[in-house]
This record gives sequence, C-alpha cells and structure tokens, in this order.
Amino acid sequence: MILVTGGAGFIGSNFVLDWLRQGDEGVVNVDKLTYAGNLQNLSSIKNNARHIFFQGDIGNTELITRLLKQYQPRAIVNLAAESHVDRSIHGPEDFIQTNILGTFHLLEAVRAYWTQLDHAAQSGFRFLHVSTDEVYGSLAPHAPAFTETHGYQPNSPYSASKASSDHLVRAYHHTYGLPVLTTNCSNNYGPYQFPEKLIPLIICNALAGKSLPVYGDGLQIRDWLFVTDHCTAIRRVLEMGVPGDTYNIGGWNEKANIEIVQTICDLLTEIYPDRQFRQLITYVTDRPGHDRRYAIDATKIKRELGWRPAETFATGIRKTIHWYLDNQQWTADVQTGAYRQWIEKNYQQRTS
Repeated sequence: MILVTGGAGFIGSNFVLDWLRQGDEGVVNVDKLTYAGNLQNLSSIKNNARHIFFQGDIGNTELITRLLKQYQPRAIVNLAAESHVDRSIHGPEDFIQTNILGTFHLLEAVRAYWTQLDHAAQSGFRFLHVSTDEVYGSLAPHAPAFTETHGYQPNSPYSASKASSDHLVRAYHHTYGLPVLTTNCSNNYGPYQFPEKLIPLIICNALAGKSLPVYGDGLQIRDWLFVTDHCTAIRRVLEMGVPGDTYNIGGWNEKANIEIVQTICDLLTEIYPDRQFRQLITYVTDRPGHDRRYAIDATKIKRELGWRPAETFATGIRKTIHWYLDNQQWTADVQTGAYRQWIEKNYQQRTS
C-alpha cells in the first residue's frame, strides 16, 4: 500500500489512475478537494477496492497519523500543493499554508510513523516529494538547462513556497534520516488539467470562440512534459531512486508560449477547417515577475534510472486536444461561476 496526497488533482489523479493500471498495489488517496481537486477525475475507479479515498488536508496531523497507523503504507507520494503562479500573485497565503506549513505537518506525521517501524520497514520506506523546476528561477536565452545542482532562485510566491518545501524535505533526510526523494518537473500538460493553465485554457477558449490570451510578447520559454510521462518517472524514482537524491524530470521540449498557442490553433483548424483559430490570439499585459525561460536537463534520471519520456510534444499535444474534445462535459462541470470569476479577475485588467 502507498499513500498519495493531492491524488484528485491534475498530476495526482493521473498518477493514481496510472498506478492502479500498472500493478496490484493499493492506494490511499488524500485530497483536500480545493478548486483544482476533482473526484470526477477518478470516476473510472469509483468502485475499485484498491483505491481508498479520504477528503482531508495534509496539515491535519490527526488525520494523517490515523491513516498511517491504519493502512501502514510503504511509501508516501506527496503531490498536494497549490500550484498556479497567477493565483499565488493574487493570494499568496494559501500557498504558504499548503506548500510550506502543510508539508511540514505531513513530514512530522510521517517521521513519527517511520520512527516506530522495524528496521526492515524503515529501510524500505520512501517519502517522495514532487516539486517544480520553477524553484531554480529564470534562465538566460542560451544558458545551460537546469541540472539538479542548480541553485535555488525562486521568483514568485508559488515557486518560493515550493522551494521552502523542498528544503524542509531535504532537512528531514539529513537531520532525521527519513528516506526522502525529491523530483523537480517541468511544465505538465495532458488530461484532467484545470483550465486556468495555458494549454487547457487555450483549447477551451478556442472551442468557445473566446480570445486566446498570451502574456507579453509570448516568447517565454518552457519545457513541456506530458503528464503520463511524469507519472512513469515518479514510479521509476520511487522504485529505484537513491534516498536523499533529487531527480529532474523533463520532456526535452523547449517551446515559446506563442508557439504552443499557435500549434493548438493549427491542430484545431485541422479538425474544424472552417474556423481560423489564430485570429483569436490576443496579447495581454505580462504578469509581474514573469520568468523568461525554464529548461530541464533530465540527463541524470536517464543515466541513473533509465527513464526517458515516451511522448514528443507533437504526439502529446494531439492526445491532449482530443481528450478535451472527447470530455467537454468534464470541462463544463469545472468551469463554474468561481472559475469564471477567477478568469475575469486575472485577465480582464490585462487586456490591451
């Protein structure tokens, strides 16, 4: 049995679904079900006895302690996080509460649990903390990609909160001996991503005939990782990673935001030849402190653990578009009044 936090969110639900597809081991899934956590993501395993769901906060030490005692997991995969940079700019406190204090309380509960295990169980136990490449800061146009030894230079409340959680995880290994693993991934995309992030926002707006907002000049560069590839990498690190080590997970797909938007428009025009989606592109005022470039060097995980992504961006983006086309009811269900208010708040004042 493993315990997954944040397992109803975008990456978390994909990880839980993939885990249950790939093996027989059960999952205890703890998710607070904030705006981006959605049990619809897990509807296909609603009656699967190997999936045990609890709504709860990783900061609830009493709950986590009870679940650890009851289910005796051999590993924790910590995916619980507030993760949207724009939201962290408008309201950083939630990011401090969940990403820093929540991780601290989770670590404390896990440390108490791990300490009372017998020697063999302690040796086999793992705490895998999933983090982001944004903790490394921004890269110059021709600078080498981020490696695991790159210094931390977070530039947003979100990335600062994740950097803090990374440091806590590292400290619990070096101070208490807790067998931790940390992964830092690049931008994920794929099924079940809440449509506030670039790719699902552009797909959903384009289908609805709405403007396609592009920050600044659109030349901000990110590395793009298909979410299923991320899930297989997490599994590999959990299986083979060295306690105390960090592994960068990337897709080897550096692309400018405007290129992403144009690619989505062109692929949708292939499907709907009578619609010219590029005409909907609208440049809006850039967000404060917007990092210009992220790039992940995923050489270490390939060399040491034998992992590499299965999807190129060309194959992954087609799969993503078709998923959103086939699941428009899911999109309609998550685009509630609260979602519409957020989009208006974030983009209305930026339109030039």
